[in-house]
Amino acid sequence: MKAAGKTLCVFMLLTITKVMETAENKSVPVTIGNSIVLLCNPKPNVTTVTWKIGPKVGGPCTLGYRADQNKTDRTNCSDSMNWKYRPDWDPALEIRQVGIAHEGEYTCEVAGPDGYFTDTYHLSVLVPPRLSLFCDDLGNPTCEAVAGKPAAQIFWASGGNSTSKLEGHDEGTVTVLSKFRAYSTSTKLTNTTCIMSHPAGNQSKSIDCYPPGNNDSTLLACIISGLLSIIIFMAVIYYFKLRGDRKCYKTEPPEAAPTHSLQDDTMEVEPYTTYVQKENIIYNSVSDLTVGQNIPQGLLPAT
Repeated sequence: MKAAGKTLCVFMLLTITKVMETAENKSVPVTIGNSIVLLCNPKPNVTTVTWKIGPKVGGPCTLGYRADQNKTDRTNCSDSMNWKYRPDWDPALEIRQVGIAHEGEYTCEVAGPDGYFTDTYHLSVLVPPRLSLFCDDLGNPTCEAVAGKPAAQIFWASGGNSTSKLEGHDEGTVTVLSKFRAYSTSTKLTNTTCIMSHPAGNQSKSIDCYPPGNNDSTLLACIISGLLSIIIFMAVIYYFKLRGDRKCYKTEPPEAAPTHSLQDDTMEVEPYTTYVQKENIIYNSVSDLTVGQNIPQGLLPAT
């Protein structure tokens, strides 16, 4: 009896340990947009295989297989989730184009002659943040990791103090803003490096910032560049105006006015002169005839 009791106790302890091992959640991170395969321990002569999926967003879904009917079914599962292979010999689950909505708990349940086994995964979706580095109005280097999941960590390679601010978004992402302040605020901050640490990948950027009042050289360079631009612009305008004036001088000369010769005047007056001369000849002839014959002029025939 004592031996049987000890054997029973050992069997129960082993069973509890096995159940605890199989029921332990496995955390699986995956970067958004990628695909992933969740394994389910294949067993010989399985009778049923069921994937139970509980996403954080939306309702649960299930994928099932029954060996006696050689049939699969799905309930409320999107097309992005399906069996990777044939569930009768490898019941792995494949998720394509992982999105934030896929985050949640995934449990595979296998029943067969050897017992009942489960594999549980906690799927976490990683969103790599967008890193930007710039100088604020006071000349402080500012590093921003936009919309990351989880929140990124920001470090500064140079010696100084930094302050950080976090901003959460509806889809679960977080933006981290970190400002760097050097121990001395009167000098230019050259090659200041921001380092971003994130599970989806690390990044770094460097920048030069100028404190207010110490950027006279930059202002002078801007003024000189502006003046040079104005001078060049005026020179171009003058050049094209000068070319336009030269084109005007090269135009064809106006047509010469027609000369009025004395011969033309003579030709115009000649008919009239001839007419007057003929009239005078006729008049003189009549006068001579009148005088010679003493005929009153009033009785002369009309000429």
